Amino acid sequence: MSTYPTLEDLARSVGFDLPEFYNASRLLWDNLPVRADRPAIYGDDDTWTYGVLADEAARIGNALLNAGLRPGDRVLLFLDDEPVYPAAIMGTMRAGLVPMLINTLSTPDLVRFYLVDSGARAAIVSTPHKDLFSSESVAGTDCDTVLIATQMAPWHAESTDLPEAATRRDDMAFWMYSSGSTGRPKGVVHRHHDPAYTASTYATHLLGLTEDDICFSVPKIFFAYGFGNSVTFPFAAGASAVLMSGRPDPEAIFRRIGRDRPSVFFGLPTLYTALARHGEGGAVDLSSVRLCISAAEILSVDIADAWRARFGMSIVEGLGSTEALHIYLTNTETNKKPGSAGRVVPGYAVRLTTPDGHDARDGEEGIMSVRGLSNATQYWNRPDKTEETMSGGWIETGDRFVRDPDGFHFFRGRADDLVKVSGQWVYPLEIELALNEHPLVHESCVLAVPLPDQRMTIKAWVVPVAGTQITNDLVAELQAHTKTGLLPHKYPREVLFLDALPKTGTGKIDRQAVSRVEA
Repeated sequence: MSTYPTLEDLARSVGFDLPEFYNASRLLWDNLPVRADRPAIYGDDDTWTYGVLADEAARIGNALLNAGLRPGDRVLLFLDDEPVYPAAIMGTMRAGLVPMLINTLSTPDLVRFYLVDSGARAAIVSTPHKDLFSSESVAGTDCDTVLIATQMAPWHAESTDLPEAATRRDDMAFWMYSSGSTGRPKGVVHRHHDPAYTASTYATHLLGLTEDDICFSVPKIFFAYGFGNSVTFPFAAGASAVLMSGRPDPEAIFRRIGRDRPSVFFGLPTLYTALARHGEGGAVDLSSVRLCISAAEILSVDIADAWRARFGMSIVEGLGSTEALHIYLTNTETNKKPGSAGRVVPGYAVRLTTPDGHDARDGEEGIMSVRGLSNATQYWNRPDKTEETMSGGWIETGDRFVRDPDGFHFFRGRADDLVKVSGQWVYPLEIELALNEHPLVHESCVLAVPLPDQRMTIKAWVVPVAGTQITNDLVAELQAHTKTGLLPHKYPREVLFLDALPKTGTGKIDRQAVSRVEA
């Protein structure tokens, strides 16, 4: 196997160097000497300057310490994208506590799991979600402090003087939970230097932010992608962020773009599709936006073309993960290939390994691993999964990729997605990608599902383009389209048409929910 750079080599390659004692809240506090009066957050109803944000963060940190929490204690954050969210993150970290960024669409059962799994001592909760954290709900857990983010918050009288805890750069700083596509979600543990590293690599390499930029990330802060977009990157540059609470819809997104005039916009392929088709032909002012970013799912050529045709802008695609904290493969505005996740971001190393354990050559498929200083150190209380996924600074992604001679990487599905149908091996994702290329398909989801006799079959859930007539002929046409584009045995045996596909809180297709949708 080839020799790859060490973590230290990678950090040196981007000039990344932090003191041994470092706290990630400096991303906020370092702005105070010169930017205290500059906007940091544009919320739904008000604007917070860096000074206001730091004061609120300090009050939150002091409230938790005065409640008896000690360094290393976990604090569950169940907050919508509102100004108090970054304040809570920064205040807890500055106090030496460990915030957990939790999906606000989580069920009561999952919320209790997070509390029990983490041993969280406290929770900070948006008002609409307070019933999930009643005394009865948290009974039997270690959570004895619940702070509700009301307008007159319970920390409003606390001091705005919060000394920085003496944390080391590689101490545990914050958690996120994996999506839990199989089994329970896993607590992904990140360190104090991880956010700064993503700012020194991806953000510096691609975004080129200045203090005059305004970032608008539709993906939420609890999502690793959204955390970087809305918190790490703007704070590192002294820029501003637009935060929008609630579930976003195209009309609300366009309204906020028109009001707050963001310069960098972050979305997902499904979101770009919805935006490009909303009020099609109507006037929408995106003149403030200089850069559009997409990640988390494959950006099809059709979506990119539709966005460019309507708004005259390209979408720059990248790939990251919760475990790596942000994007480690990316295209750029000037160096890109359609359908590609891009090239390796400076500061990271990527390897593709064949089934026999060798490094994949250009054009040869391999399982991707990524190494970088922002990689998580462990899954909390899951030594088995930690050993399986994290070793020697590498994250084993389980994704299959092909690299071309120019260094661009193309996704080929999950390593564990291979199923045998009618005696032949099939990857459902390649059928899904082929379906999405059909002009009458808005989006689709293709899964392998078991038959009563335990054999597997391929089923497609398809959202047709508006105005399309649903007929048996359309089913046959879509099946023939995939057979022709792939191989004769690679087609959906069953096609179910839907008005919309279920989505997760981060805007991805919820494949578990889709699998439960019946005709």
